[in-house]
Amino acid sequence: MVSKSDQLLIVVSILEGRHFPKRPKHMLIVEAKFDGEQLATDPVNHTDQPEFATELAWEIDRKALHQHRLQRTPIKLQCFALDPVSSAKETIGYIVLDLRTAQETKQAPKWYQLLSNKYTKFKSEIQISIGLETDTKAPVDSFKAKGAPPRDGKVPASLSGLNPKDIVAVLNEEGGYHQIGPAEHCTDSFIMSVTIAFATQLEQLIPCTMKLPERQPEFFFYYSLLGNDVTNEPFSDLINPNFEPERASVRIRSSIEILRVYLALQSKLQIHLCCGDQSLGSTEVPLTGLLKKGSTEINQRPVTVEGAFILDPPKRAKQKLAPIPVQLAPTVGVSVALQREGVDAQSLIELKTQNEHEPQQSQKQVLTPVKEKTLAGPKSPSVSPVPPQNQSPPTQDDATGSEVESLQYDRDMKPNAKAMGSSLPLPVAQPVTTATASETASGQKIAVPATSHHFCFSIDLRSIHDLEAGFPINCMLRYSYPFFGSAAPIMTNPPVEVRKNMEVFLPQSYCAFDFATMPQQLQDTFLRIPLLVELWHKDKMSKDLLLGIARIQLSNVLSSEKTRFLGSSGEQCWRQTYSESVPFIAAQGSNNRIMDLSYTVTLEDYGLVKMREILVSDSSQGLSAGQQKACSLPPAPCPSEIQTEPRETLEYKAALELEMWKEMQEDIFENQLKQKELAHMQALAEEWKKRDRERESLVKKKVAEYTVLEGKLQKTLIDLEKREQQLIIAESEVQRERKELKSERDRNLQELQDSIRRAREDCVHQVELERLKIKQLEEDKHRLQQQLNDAENKYKILEKEFHQFKDQQSNKPEIRLQSEINLLTLEKVELERKLESATKSKLHYKQQWGRALKELARLKQREQESQMARLKKQQEELEQMRLRYLAAEEKDTVKTERQELLDIRNELNRLRQQEQKQYQDSREIASGKMDSPRGNPLEEGLDDYLTRLIEERDTLMRTGVYNHEDRIISELDRQIREVLAKHNASN
Repeated sequence: MVSKSDQLLIVVSILEGRHFPKRPKHMLIVEAKFDGEQLATDPVNHTDQPEFATELAWEIDRKALHQHRLQRTPIKLQCFALDPVSSAKETIGYIVLDLRTAQETKQAPKWYQLLSNKYTKFKSEIQISIGLETDTKAPVDSFKAKGAPPRDGKVPASLSGLNPKDIVAVLNEEGGYHQIGPAEHCTDSFIMSVTIAFATQLEQLIPCTMKLPERQPEFFFYYSLLGNDVTNEPFSDLINPNFEPERASVRIRSSIEILRVYLALQSKLQIHLCCGDQSLGSTEVPLTGLLKKGSTEINQRPVTVEGAFILDPPKRAKQKLAPIPVQLAPTVGVSVALQREGVDAQSLIELKTQNEHEPQQSQKQVLTPVKEKTLAGPKSPSVSPVPPQNQSPPTQDDATGSEVESLQYDRDMKPNAKAMGSSLPLPVAQPVTTATASETASGQKIAVPATSHHFCFSIDLRSIHDLEAGFPINCMLRYSYPFFGSAAPIMTNPPVEVRKNMEVFLPQSYCAFDFATMPQQLQDTFLRIPLLVELWHKDKMSKDLLLGIARIQLSNVLSSEKTRFLGSSGEQCWRQTYSESVPFIAAQGSNNRIMDLSYTVTLEDYGLVKMREILVSDSSQGLSAGQQKACSLPPAPCPSEIQTEPRETLEYKAALELEMWKEMQEDIFENQLKQKELAHMQALAEEWKKRDRERESLVKKKVAEYTVLEGKLQKTLIDLEKREQQLIIAESEVQRERKELKSERDRNLQELQDSIRRAREDCVHQVELERLKIKQLEEDKHRLQQQLNDAENKYKILEKEFHQFKDQQSNKPEIRLQSEINLLTLEKVELERKLESATKSKLHYKQQWGRALKELARLKQREQESQMARLKKQQEELEQMRLRYLAAEEKDTVKTERQELLDIRNELNRLRQQEQKQYQDSREIASGKMDSPRGNPLEEGLDDYLTRLIEERDTLMRTGVYNHEDRIISELDRQIREVLAKHNASN
């Protein structure tokens, strides 16, 4: 078992989604599958941003987690759209999570895009985080029975002052017993034993999605008896579980009252069917019936609780298993006995029990010795002898006639999950030509040659999908394959409804066939005859309709990879599995595809069939008893050889004595058989009475249960009537609201019609007003047009008169003189304005020139200082370079450096000369400007132009972007020199 510290939880948090289309009548659900276990979120609304907010967790230990990480086991999340009305699930897409990314530290969630998204126009995503958490709530023993609440845990008055919590089982190793209660009250010794006798229908606990170990799996029953972990001998065949019944016993020191309180506190014994460390199903055996209140039965005989208890799958697997009928439910036969030490218990237990509704006359029993286990103490003296390890119930080969009858009944009555596993086709069997006396008593036998192999072929029609038709189909599949031993058709039931773009899993679609044949014959049959699966449409109103047929080529499984596993007896077996999807082709008309069928077939080869004989019915016997006796006698002599009287011969006398001895032995044997029969009949009568008492108690128990159920049913009926009344009231309320809504709708409709009529009348009235207004405007327009024409004519007449008057006035001399005076006055004002502006601009330019000269002097001084600093720095660098290169050994390098120094000196000299020349030009410009007298307007224009050029050059130099070697500065210097030259030439 796994300790707490090693138990982990793989937690997948499904938070929210985005980029989903809105589907108001659908729900979204996400199913996560890991290691054969499937969990699902609650359905949420199908909106564009669904909120799941669900955590799914799987229990796992560190060792298994490491193994899954090595195998890169994925966690697959499938998203479905659920229709609440029809309960149809539509696949949208899936997401695969890598288990290796799960860490114990908390990680931020990520967005995962759906793969194979049905909504192709939407990039649907789901926000998911995966992590590991320590499972602090996991019990150390995951199969321990949970403590049930106390039912009858009241302490009796004789034990007042004793706390029920102190009544626990404590192991006394020296005495070899468990003590329950304080030592002063523990005065009696008891033996408590648990026997697991048989099991049936265990294959119902294995869902199709569960992964079992690839090698031969071993199954066993586990329970805890007073803190002792008990397991029975493992077995490998779930369909026909073959294990020896085992009894586990413990010695108890206590008293009847304390033991009754303890059994009330520990009211149930939990028994698990396990495979490895995984529980496939469990059941609870009630212990309160052992010591009933006021009963003293335990003082005379052992008290027992026994029966066939139904195994329930674990909670996490219930959603994967289809509902199982009661008659096919997996059961385990358990007997719990409690007795005082010294009272003998039965050493035989009934291995096979019949259903309660079977007739009593048809019940037959096979009794087998029980294997004993004693826990925490020596074996009880009443224990039956332990059979050998390889002991098993008698078979038909070595059984007597009565045993064969019991075995035959046992084999026929035992349920089998396989469809036709009880019959074996014997294509090469040959009947036995001779029959002995023992064969005559038990029936003729047929031998199966050892060249045949034992095969098991299983077919699992998993699902149907990709329906082409636009209407739903209520379909059922049907097929038959006589080669497997029966021509009876196999059908999936009940029918399922299939719609377009929907995958439906078929119910009760798994079937397995056991048969014996030669491998070559199997291969030839599979190659020659395909399996035809018919698709039928079931309709309540019309006859069933055959829609299409799918052809499954069974020979494909022969070419698949073989895997090895061990059989129930340890022999080496082989398994081949093949899965694919095939289309259903229309049965009538064209060869159109209807839908696809996904199936899985498995072929298991259990090796050669051992030479055995199979019993045939008594009707096929060819010899009678008298004929057999005749055959056993020696042949009579020929008449020609008889010399004396036949009755006087020695042979006749010996034969007579032999016959008399045989008759005497037959009488003795018949008497012995009668005595044995009488003893057996007495034992059967006692057993029958015991069974009658058990059945009577069981019937009383069932009657009580049915009474309780009847009360619940009455209560449910009352609740249903109340609900029906509430529904009637709600329907009347709905009808009333519907009438009110209808009346309100009619009223609103009438108001709307009235408003439309009023609006139409208003519109007509407005149109009439607009027409009248337009007519009035047309009349005003004509009137104004007439007035405009009259005004234009009047204006033309006045203009003509004005021109005549103007011509008359212009000929007068006073008018001409006045106009000339006006012109001269305007010219005088204009000249005065120009003079004033020229005076102001001259003063302004003079001030600007002074500032420019000062700025030029400052810039020149600053430039000289910077040039001197750079020159000094360059000289220092040159001196350092000179000293460094003098130490160099290569002459070419020295020459090159000297040449570079000369170039630098020449450049510096050129720069000095250029600076001196610019300085002289600036001084000449300044002296010439200051010394020039105020001349004519041409010299002033040159001065203005020269000042603007110098300002532009200095402005560009102040930016630091240009130097004297740039083209624009050189051009400005050239223009300045030309202006100076013109200025000097004019002087």
